[in-house]
Amino acid sequence: MKKKILVTGSNGLLGQKITDIILQRNNFELIATSLGTNRHVKQSGYIYHELDICNPSELAAVITQHHPDAIINTAAMTNVDLCEKEQEQCFQLNVVAVENLIKICARENIQLIHLSTDFIFDGKNGPYSETDAPKPLSYYGQSKWEAEKLLINSLSHFVILRTIIVYGVANNMSRSNIVLWAKSALEKGETLRVVNDQWRMPTLAEDLAECCLLAVNKEAQGIFNVSGKDMMNMVELVQRVANFWNLNTKLIQPITSDSLAQTAKRPSKTGFILDKAIKELDYQPHSFEEGLAILDNQLKAEKFQSIA
Repeated sequence: MKKKILVTGSNGLLGQKITDIILQRNNFELIATSLGTNRHVKQSGYIYHELDICNPSELAAVITQHHPDAIINTAAMTNVDLCEKEQEQCFQLNVVAVENLIKICARENIQLIHLSTDFIFDGKNGPYSETDAPKPLSYYGQSKWEAEKLLINSLSHFVILRTIIVYGVANNMSRSNIVLWAKSALEKGETLRVVNDQWRMPTLAEDLAECCLLAVNKEAQGIFNVSGKDMMNMVELVQRVANFWNLNTKLIQPITSDSLAQTAKRPSKTGFILDKAIKELDYQPHSFEEGLAILDNQLKAEKFQSIA
């Protein structure tokens, strides 16, 4: 019998990549759920439900109807500055909805795989291990840490996958990401102002999707760091994008974070120690340039629509 997986937020980049892998391999039964109509180019081979995970009765009804073996919760409010401004909305989606998922999963004995972030840390001691103490600087980071604490203190079978700057392309994406943004702007000859005092380990969406499914296969439990393996500051990231596609690096203008005057504070240097995920989940992340090559092949092979 194939395991049955329910994915929340399936219209997002990560959700679509999970759908892609399952459809390619036909190794799980998939129930894809998200707000609004299904945006994936392939509409068959799985079940799709429109679902607002902030609606407890709607959430319970869909889960009870299908009784999955695992739920992968990719739904979240991730716009860091918007979370700072719209804190109640952020709290409902990033904390309350997770609490409702935990209750249902504990009751129904369902494995819950939840996505978290490097923004739970203050960026003073990166790269981080799974046991380092969180200290969020933003409301977004705080909301994700609050959700983590609920999971850690619950009786449910949970997995927390912490990740960093997910990039890639999917159909009808509602938000861009730094790689697509940089590539598009540089191709148009636009000057890019990029911070030179923040360090990250960008994550290919396919790698993260693969790890979500590895966690299901291995019936994992606990917290895992799941990101790309290359540490770089944001200027270097954009320069590597420019070099890969032979674009003009002179258009990249380094600036400090303070000069942006962003609503929410960002950690300076995060990054993850990946040993646990590599050893226990057999996680095998691509290098940044390998990830760009995969993205390049996808962009050449398909025409992706955008609703951004």
